[in-house]
Amino acid sequence: QVQLVESGGGLVQAGGSLRVSCAASGVTVSSNAMGWFRQAPGKERGFVAGIGRSTINIDYVDSVKGRFTISRDNAKNTVYLQMNSLEPEDTAIYYCAADRHLGRPSRYASAYDYWGQGTQVTVSS
Repeated sequence: QVQLVESGGGLVQAGGSLRVSCAASGVTVSSNAMGWFRQAPGKERGFVAGIGRSTINIDYVDSVKGRFTISRDNAKNTVYLQMNSLEPEDTAIYYCAADRHLGRPSRYASAYDYWGQGTQVTVSS
């Protein structure tokens, strides 16, 4: 049984930092493409960052480039999203996802097979 469990969300002031984690079981993060998506109230779920089987394959949506960093710890089977210089527009529920078929991260939510329950990130102005 595959489980993705996000943690690390919270309330932070604009300009601050947070790191959200995705602990995986039943799937190996180093053998699958992993993605982070977010969904704000009234908006569709959108791609934030992804990492492929090879760490050469990393992708970010333009709005977070230079501020967010995706990484993984193979020993802990965990994927991280370090978020710096947070803006109120980053407020959303952040979801972790795993794709068992593609080696590189997709920007499309439909490509992912498994999802976590999400963790709330709120950035105050």
